[in-house]
Amino acid sequence: MSDTQYDYDVLVIGAGPGGYVAAIRAAQLGLKTACAESRETLGGTCLNVGCIPSKAMLHASEYFDAAANGAMEEMGIEVSPKLNLDKMHAQRRDAVKGLTGGIEFLFKKNKVDWKKGRATFQDAHTVKVGDETVTAKNVVIATGSSVTPLPNVEVDNDKQVVVDSTGALELAKVPEHMVVIGGGVIGLELGSVWRRLGAKVTCVEFLDEILPGMDGDIRKEARKIFKKQGIEFKLSTKVTGVSVEGDKATLTMEPAAGGDAETLEADCVLVSIGRKPNTDGLGLEAIGLELNKRSQIETDHDFRTAVDGVWAIGDVIPGPMLAHKAEDEGIAVAENIAGQTGIVNHAIIPSVVYTWPEIAGVGLTTEEAIEKAGGDKAKVKVGKFPMMANSRAKTNHEPDGFVKVVAEADTDRVLGVWAIAVPAGTMIAQAAQAMEFGATSEDIAYTCHAHPTHSEAMKEAAMAVQGKPIHI
Repeated sequence: MSDTQYDYDVLVIGAGPGGYVAAIRAAQLGLKTACAESRETLGGTCLNVGCIPSKAMLHASEYFDAAANGAMEEMGIEVSPKLNLDKMHAQRRDAVKGLTGGIEFLFKKNKVDWKKGRATFQDAHTVKVGDETVTAKNVVIATGSSVTPLPNVEVDNDKQVVVDSTGALELAKVPEHMVVIGGGVIGLELGSVWRRLGAKVTCVEFLDEILPGMDGDIRKEARKIFKKQGIEFKLSTKVTGVSVEGDKATLTMEPAAGGDAETLEADCVLVSIGRKPNTDGLGLEAIGLELNKRSQIETDHDFRTAVDGVWAIGDVIPGPMLAHKAEDEGIAVAENIAGQTGIVNHAIIPSVVYTWPEIAGVGLTTEEAIEKAGGDKAKVKVGKFPMMANSRAKTNHEPDGFVKVVAEADTDRVLGVWAIAVPAGTMIAQAAQAMEFGATSEDIAYTCHAHPTHSEAMKEAAMAVQGKPIHI
């Protein structure tokens, strides 16, 4: 039953993957629920200009690349593809429209009120949404994140010369030369799209290797694969500025450790150096809620903030900025508000890069596992299995990559799993579930896997931890 003192039991601010899931789950639990969202459509960055549209472009560009570069010809399919970029964009927009509309349907089905407009706290239980003022016993902040700006670089998506990830999805033509600033997940995914469609792509990364946070072997192997595909890399390089003249951009760069400057010309520059929490404009000062040094909202394990009745989830709190993390937190926070026990195991959150092949990991990297063992490498065991020895990958002409299982030497408990394989994003779910149940490498090794599948590589990598893989 609703507390009559308030308009709602729960008001969720933000309708991204965390927010809309929290709102639906709260309503399912019998709580009178509203969700404030300023976009014209639900789904947040993920569904509108992030995860979903980028995957639509990745998938379509994979087909084009396979046809244009002879991969289909190897299998006896001879085609001469012609790119219709307008149609490719149209199918992307159609996918977004269908999914965002689906959330609106779910709101109606579960009786969640959509409050349209920007939300600003008046006090801990009173929020102004557009021209309306709403009160709620519990308020969940789920406002997500936005693109991190790069000093001395001005993004203008309308001109399509210097763009962010949103602008990179809307390019009206294939660039001759695209420079991607940042060798992280988003930059590599979108860089891959335009490389497949015909652009020369150069990736400039401040660190000495791409994909920060991932396992060291994975990072090196991924760069080797991308280089073979045609992406050029400038590592340990700092971009100090970008100037635009007409439809061309000139980047000024220098070594990350300092040194002589150099320039690089491009007709499209994608700025992709990370994301920052959307906490500005919420009126947090009105409720006395302070941010940490990274502009994030700190919570306890139940997602309560320091202010009674105010909760937070997703990209605005510490942890990886991933849609599936936010979704799980959305379910958990709703259950906690309802008096149940909502739990998210933040040690087992899989991450995926949707390139070709995909890259995925969960748990500790080899480096983290050794560090946690006090630097003693003997306390960590690793098993690797190459995809070129996997029958399904070989049959499908998908030989790149490997699966790697990291385990504790004494107990054999799996600490992390990392993979580069065409369906790595799907394969990693098995590893995450196994780790959730405290599996050993032997548990995975002695689990029967269907043949022929890519997932057999997971079994063989687990067998390799004990030094007994069959097919290498």
